[in-house]
Amino acid sequence: MRAITYGRYGTPDVFELKEVDKPIPKDNQVLVKVHASSINYGNLVLLKGKPFLARFAFGLLKPKHSIPGGDVAGKVEAVGRNVTQFQPGDEVYGDLASSGWGAFAEYVSVPETALAQKPTNISYEEAASVPMAGVTALQGIRDKGEIQSGQQVLIHGASGGVGTFAVQIAKSFGAEVTGVCSTRNIDILRSIGADYIIDYTNEKFTENPKKYDLILAINGYQPILAYKRALKPKGKYVMIGGSGSQMTEAMIFGPLLSMTGNKKIVNLLQRPNQEDLVFMKELIEAGKVKPVIDRRYKLDEVPESFNYFGEGHSQGKIVITV
Repeated sequence: MRAITYGRYGTPDVFELKEVDKPIPKDNQVLVKVHASSINYGNLVLLKGKPFLARFAFGLLKPKHSIPGGDVAGKVEAVGRNVTQFQPGDEVYGDLASSGWGAFAEYVSVPETALAQKPTNISYEEAASVPMAGVTALQGIRDKGEIQSGQQVLIHGASGGVGTFAVQIAKSFGAEVTGVCSTRNIDILRSIGADYIIDYTNEKFTENPKKYDLILAINGYQPILAYKRALKPKGKYVMIGGSGSQMTEAMIFGPLLSMTGNKKIVNLLQRPNQEDLVFMKELIEAGKVKPVIDRRYKLDEVPESFNYFGEGHSQGKIVITV
């Protein structure tokens, strides 16, 4: 089978398209014929080996997993003898980040718990955009943010992969959503239902007198105290990603600031979860969430797709069509 492989950390030019052995599913595994995958921030971490601490999980001197790709959507070709949830012909999608990665290939063999039935009303490409980004948004909004109907929510970085899902998920819970984006992304936020939009090229939400019950910072860069001041009493700030200084502040000072006053600052580390994949499937099939795709690339165009993703200006998700 064809697969994207790499044997050292670096820039996208270390990726190679090669012929490798087709995997054979173990007793508890499902063999998936891959139709599509997508790119997330975690893919960049695995490519570059940065931040350095990530190497303790992914390989200190060289990548532990030679075939990248976490998101997957495809069709079940075979199952191990102990598999009970799937059978050949099932359309599935999933997150392979805890299962060896490997989605940038024509086939992948993974534990059945990494997969769920694909939403029936979207394409493989759309489904492949959901697992990491959609579940990250869900866990940030529902679990860490403890969202309630009627609350006012601000999403900083609302036009990217996680952000476009977060806007729609927050709306599905009955929240009033304000999205922060650049001028070029305003129409995207309008199309997915944002109630208010702040164009950060013309206005800073930190200078706006409005306060929020929940702030989700996906691609933020404001000082942590600025986010805290923008919260209502008992409000929550959830840090998912952003500048290095923002992440450091949230991890080091967040717990301390949460101990003073009634505003909470928390960090999210997304965890692959089959139940959350099912939850996202139900939201999508109910018409409450629609994946937003920026560009599609073929398997042999993976280096080009990473170069574009690394620029940090994607609108929604970047999909790899296999």
